Amino acid sequence: MSNIMSNSIPESFKAMHKFSEAYAKRTGTFFCIDTSVTAVVIEGLAKHKDNYGAPLCPCRHYDDKKKEVANTYWNCPCVPMRERKECHCMLFLTQNNEFASNKQKISSSVLLESIKL
Repeated sequence: MSNIMSNSIPESFKAMHKFSEAYAKRTGTFFCIDTSVTAVVIEGLAKHKDNYGAPLCPCRHYDDKKKEVANTYWNCPCVPMRERKECHCMLFLTQNNEFASNKQKISSSVLLESIKL
């Protein structure tokens, strides 16, 4: 990836990408076989981090996002993920999930191919 492209990636996206890789490795979970799912979820987490100060799960509807952030239940990793390894967003999948890849790392260039930053 060129230095110019790297500099145009928002810091929150870089942080969520780094977090996602570290969390997958730490929990023994894997990214979705469809890399566009991983990219869109990381992008959504980053946008929520920018807008609300926390990586609120981007795959759910909230009547009041600020209230949900304060409750912390759906802040990534959400309670269902921490307690039961259940990721509604399909960002962190257990090995036996039919949509799980064998990847716990994904390059920024692959992510960026799926989204427009």
